[in-house]
Amino acid sequence: MFTGLIEEIGEIVAIEPVGDSLRLTIAGPLVTSDATHGASICVSGVCLTVIEQGATPDGRGTFTADVMAQSIRMSALSDLAEGSKVNLERAVRVDTRLGGHIVQGHVDGTATLLSITPGDAWQVLRFSLSPELAPLLVDKGSVTLSGVSLTVSSIAAEDEAEQWFEVSLIPETLTATILGSLQPGDRVNVETDILARHVARMLRLGVAAPTTPSSIIGSSSEGSQA
Repeated sequence: MFTGLIEEIGEIVAIEPVGDSLRLTIAGPLVTSDATHGASICVSGVCLTVIEQGATPDGRGTFTADVMAQSIRMSALSDLAEGSKVNLERAVRVDTRLGGHIVQGHVDGTATLLSITPGDAWQVLRFSLSPELAPLLVDKGSVTLSGVSLTVSSIAAEDEAEQWFEVSLIPETLTATILGSLQPGDRVNVETDILARHVARMLRLGVAAPTTPSSIIGSSSEGSQA
């Protein structure tokens, strides 16, 4: 599990196709400083498992991870090339403050950057929103874009033909993540809020609201008094 607070910008140093999957080697001195075999590292929003560790010729720590076909299909990792920059975050520790929101590293899909509206020191980025993900985003709700915990600052009305949403990026986000270098047409990985996904699933299945704690307590009390 992650928080969506990026620790460093890493670099893809090698990409090796392995059947229908990919093997990525990524330079990230900070995230590899205490990484062990089997550790989880979020790479631009996708949770990957460390299978090997090493270093670049200039001494930067690296890790290698396999990307299965499902992750390639659901994410924008297939857009990467050697030299591409990626957002990196280590798995959250239980004694760490949750500064962002709960991020699983399980991508729901991708969104394409439609436009950038600059401010004095910040930017508003507008992204496309697929019909499948539209019900899972809400104005002022949480969304994870390429591993970054963000707040939806505006969203299309339900009756608009083309759905979209916007996020507002402060200077820190623009410089500390790869989002500041995006250009219209670029894709980002999208992870919606876990609570929204659970609620949507329950509604699709027609699950009735669970019994409230108060009603459970009431039933137990009545039984004991009898």
